[in-house]
Amino acid sequence: MNADDNTRLTGALRRPSVKKNVAAIHVSGKLTLLQRKLSNVLLLNAYDTLISRSTHRIDARTLCMMIGYNSNDTESLKASLRGLAETVAEWDMLDEKGRQEWGVSALLSFAKLKDGVCEYAYSPALAEKLHDPKVFALINLNIQRQFTGGHALALYENCFRFIGTGSTGWWPLETFRRLMGVDGSEYYESYKHLNAKIIKPAVAEVNKVSDIMITPEIRKEGRAVSHIRLLIKRNPQLSILDIDDGAGLRKGEVYAALRALGVSDRLARQWLTQHGEDYVSEKLAYVSERGEVKSPVSYLRRAIDEDFTKVGAQPAVPETDRAKRLKAVQEAVASRSPTRRDADRALFRSRLSDPVLIADFDRHGWMSALNSKTIVAFWADLEPGLFEVSE
Repeated sequence: MNADDNTRLTGALRRPSVKKNVAAIHVSGKLTLLQRKLSNVLLLNAYDTLISRSTHRIDARTLCMMIGYNSNDTESLKASLRGLAETVAEWDMLDEKGRQEWGVSALLSFAKLKDGVCEYAYSPALAEKLHDPKVFALINLNIQRQFTGGHALALYENCFRFIGTGSTGWWPLETFRRLMGVDGSEYYESYKHLNAKIIKPAVAEVNKVSDIMITPEIRKEGRAVSHIRLLIKRNPQLSILDIDDGAGLRKGEVYAALRALGVSDRLARQWLTQHGEDYVSEKLAYVSERGEVKSPVSYLRRAIDEDFTKVGAQPAVPETDRAKRLKAVQEAVASRSPTRRDADRALFRSRLSDPVLIADFDRHGWMSALNSKTIVAFWADLEPGLFEVSE
């Protein structure tokens, strides 16, 4: 929701009958960087049920972790939620019948914190606009985490939606100032100051950390700059950035081996995320040594789930209490949304101080043997009763 909702609560609708972008949800650029990130996380969390549910919920501690707040810093979270409720989104677009529609709405119609949970809602009209996939696009939390400046993130959001056309089109400078949140400032009435303090630094950051490259162009009326547009293209360095949740995994040799065996993209990424490349590679080697197998993928699934070893097609050890607990953790992780999984990993990792433990967790995730006791304690606190059910 902020400014085009961090990469998508803003968005442009491109209709087949129109040769230009005809829709955009504009939001005041005066939101802080953390408010912009908060807006995006809330939208991502609610997106699947934007239309079917009137309110949405997310664990407050998870929410804080996702946007970079201390998990106990509820006052800052309250201030940011207040800011979203006080900020207006405005849209001007064509509907499915080609009729022009203009509207305004608060970014959040309400938000409340109770018993460690954040509950919030959007107005029905705004929820409908945000749910349009052409508007929503795809909130990429991996990209937004890279930004350190609010103006850069605002610029990214307002440019990304035009990636299909290659240009934002000409914006009057007053429109650009509003999108950047510096309208009303006498200092930035001067293009010289606007360019030096806002445009150049923001463009440099977008080009450095995101999946697009932008180039500003100006137009003058007389001697004064009156309009600006930004040319947009994909960042050629995209391949070295972990742009989406599966991008990094898909580059590995183990992923390639899984796909060659016939494992689906989704299942391959799931196994690699849950077990790590070393574990899955070990099971691939085990299956390959079995010779002709009627169903290699099914056999590999058993090898992974039951931890087959070279000694024989049996679990390495009986299912101990530790194994049961780790299995419960795997099931809990699998049941959560990608946003929650990301937040849980970040929250747990932030509590590790030993570089060796951090490295083992980065490599093996929740199956990290060196962190097993800490992982169990973490999940027992996160989901009380989880291991009572599993034992």
